[in-house]
Amino acid sequence: MSTPPMNRAQKRAAQKMGAVNSEGAPVRTQRTAPAPRPKEERTGFWQFLREVRAELRKVVWPSREEVRNYSLIVLVTVVIFTAFVAALDYVFGSATLWLYDR
Repeated sequence: MSTPPMNRAQKRAAQKMGAVNSEGAPVRTQRTAPAPRPKEERTGFWQFLREVRAELRKVVWPSREEVRNYSLIVLVTVVIFTAFVAALDYVFGSATLWLYDR
């Protein structure tokens, strides 16, 4: 099986990478297997819970007022979008029925 012909730019790039020699013939190198990763010790259950608790202490929790305000914003947004989709459904449904009645 022969390699497809390369133009000068391709040959230079392949030589720079070490994939071909000066004549353009492919250079075979022996590949080595990757080194095995050392096994990491697993964290114990109680250590995990201590770390979770320590991370949760760093969290900036919202105040009751902020939660109330954000919940109200979400509720109003859901109602508005629901009304918008219902209106579109009504309009397209009416248009479809009008089209089929013709």
